[in-house]
Amino acid sequence: MKITAIDTCVLTVPTPKPMALNYPHHKLVVAEIATDEGVKGLGYSLAFNGGGAEAVHAYLETRLKPALLGEDPLFVERLWEKMFRVDMGIRKQGVAGYALSALDIGLWDIVGKCARLPLYKVWGAHSDRVAAYGSGGWSNYSVDDLVAEAEKYAGLGCRYYKMKIHHPDPRENAKRVAAVHKALGGKARMMVDVNQRLDVLGNVRQAKLLEEFELLWYEEPVLADDFDAYGEIAERISIPVAAGENHFTRWEFKQLFDRKAIAYAMPDVCRACGFSETLRIGRLAAAHGVQLTPHLIHEISIHVVGALANGFLVEFMDWAPPDLWEDQPACQDGVLRIPDRPGHGMTLARGAIEKYRSK
Repeated sequence: MKITAIDTCVLTVPTPKPMALNYPHHKLVVAEIATDEGVKGLGYSLAFNGGGAEAVHAYLETRLKPALLGEDPLFVERLWEKMFRVDMGIRKQGVAGYALSALDIGLWDIVGKCARLPLYKVWGAHSDRVAAYGSGGWSNYSVDDLVAEAEKYAGLGCRYYKMKIHHPDPRENAKRVAAVHKALGGKARMMVDVNQRLDVLGNVRQAKLLEEFELLWYEEPVLADDFDAYGEIAERISIPVAAGENHFTRWEFKQLFDRKAIAYAMPDVCRACGFSETLRIGRLAAAHGVQLTPHLIHEISIHVVGALANGFLVEFMDWAPPDLWEDQPACQDGVLRIPDRPGHGMTLARGAIEKYRSK
């Protein structure tokens, strides 16, 4: 089998309210990999709020795509290594990591289709059902918006809800958390996300004000680059720390694990160099007693979580319009059942490219 073509594009997809209060649209960098035997693989990366999508597309199209044409798509490990070593002066993080991810996801889609198996079974299969947590709670939401969204996810059976804490006054963040916590009335446990906005002392002060809510985790407290600060925060606050959406390789996660800095690892399959590296990160996490809870992309992250014994939760952010995907996994009783379709099981809906294509 040989790769004969890779068709790429950028889709700009509007978001619903209340998410649109913060982010009016997201962008998908899409790569469809064609082979001489007629099997095709769909790969994509999600650029939240559209940031950098055109740069991701350019790097994929001009640097990584030529490295795959004519190759056997079933040699995923070899092709991952080949892409990772294209342009050794460009680290496979950020833009390059997103681009590599899209192609790696597409290659694995071909593998699953050739094996006639969903990917979680290709990788060994631990569970065909994955628990989901409701996610959102953006900074521009009113308290009523927060409560309504939290109750929506609780109504779907989600036993966890995550919100942002972005106000410069930590007391205001605590008030917003308290309002949602009271409204949920024990129906769901909460997490909070700092999104790298504070320093060590600011996080210690903020976390202290949130202790009474028995949060599941405290996410991305400082800049992703500052591994020592992560370790210090984990020692100084009582809430378990989660991080990883802005860490792109197993070596970055090793820095966190060696410092005992996180209890929950959150690689993003569309950033962390695809399924291949996300699986390696998940297995490395298991060796350090860390649970795997991937960032976003629940529709395909479920395969990684379903394949690994330390897979815990997927992040369910209900934003995609009904005409984007052919058939999205539904959240019922707080659980996503992994589709039994071969590969990752996702197909763009008929007309989606024509409707949303921006490049």
